[in-house]
Amino acid sequence: MAHALTLGRRGMGNAWPNPAVGCVLVQGDRVVARGWTQPGGRPHAEAMALDQAGPLARGATAYVTLEPCAHHGQTPPCASALAAAGVVRVVCPLQDPDERVAGRGFAILRAEGVTVDIGLMADRAQSDLAGFLLARTANRPLVTLKLATSLDGRIATATGHSQWITGPAARRRGHVLRLSHDAVMVGAGTVRADDPLLTVRDMGALRQPVRVVLSRRLDLPLGRLAASIPDAPLWLIHGPDASEAARQAWSERGATLIEVAVEGRQIDLGAALRALAAAGLTRVLCEGGGQLAAGLMAAGLVDRMAVFTAGMAIGAEGLPAVGVLGLSQVDEAPRWRLMSDEPVGGDVLTQWERVD
Repeated sequence: MAHALTLGRRGMGNAWPNPAVGCVLVQGDRVVARGWTQPGGRPHAEAMALDQAGPLARGATAYVTLEPCAHHGQTPPCASALAAAGVVRVVCPLQDPDERVAGRGFAILRAEGVTVDIGLMADRAQSDLAGFLLARTANRPLVTLKLATSLDGRIATATGHSQWITGPAARRRGHVLRLSHDAVMVGAGTVRADDPLLTVRDMGALRQPVRVVLSRRLDLPLGRLAASIPDAPLWLIHGPDASEAARQAWSERGATLIEVAVEGRQIDLGAALRALAAAGLTRVLCEGGGQLAAGLMAAGLVDRMAVFTAGMAIGAEGLPAVGVLGLSQVDEAPRWRLMSDEPVGGDVLTQWERVD
């Protein structure tokens, strides 16, 4: 199962709108086939493993990281395919909460005489598949907030200069983070200040993450984001008051426009995330800026954080990594639990998960 989970992680950022699943087929103490969800969600992990195994699937045990699908889509259900191939036992950590599955995959297997064991390494599977599970149970994707800060929590000087706080190793690791998420999200202020590309670079041919920008009025410069739409998808989340001229300008360049409600003068962040989940996204990496980070934190929408910390101090006049939260007591502050910490070049990466 540990091997199947490792395989499943290969699909992170590539498999949406489907879950990133891993599958290992075992005969006795020998692995005879393995698979993981392919880019775009198909083939499924089970289909990939069964195709690799051929006749060796008969009598095998399948270790699958999520309940095999039970519905007919572009291909027959994986549960039926496993049984038809002669697999005699399926070991799986989790039931799929998707209403089209939700125990039906296990029922198909049992009806065909296949032994089903549920629960092995469930905690690890829930962590790996958190984005898909949230999209199905809470109608929103997993949100990871990425910060690159000085020791005193600043992301730029008072003049806005920020290149570079962290070193090249940390910046490359940031691209790996992008690669493991379905989308990279920023606010309009970051686009106006930095004119970023938000793509994964220098890692060969790959499926680029969706670039998501929140801009209530669509008052964005037609810079590198617009020019690079043929190479990487761009989704713009805006409010009802975005002008027709701005909508037309971005539509003509190939951007996908998503209108959501506003709260006061800001995009309704909950509505924005629900729209992204409805469009198939399961894992979103938020890269700024401070106002968006604070808004997501205040709304309880930051599930994980990846914080790159550099050994420098910028001072109180610098721009903070997180904007105003309006707290009066320390016990009101949102908290996260440390998952890992490691040196990355001359910087340190700490990863955190929300304390529920």
